[in-house]
Amino acid sequence: MNSQTQERITVNPDQCGGRPCIRGLRIRVSDILEMLAAGESRDSILADYPYLEAEDIQAALLYAARQFDHPTLKAA
Repeated sequence: MNSQTQERITVNPDQCGGRPCIRGLRIRVSDILEMLAAGESRDSILADYPYLEAEDIQAALLYAARQFDHPTLKAA
């Protein structure tokens, strides 16, 4: 994770079941991703959640992309 993502994405075992959240708030990275996948615009998400910042949405997308960017090895 880069420093922007590290500052914005937090993981706390005592919050949201240890799932990655935005800046210690109780909104999970997966919540942001699901809203975007459902067709919500960034602007509507920010309007519905005024404590979020545009950089939070960008960090959630970057975090998700990096979670899937690793090699998969097959057993021989």
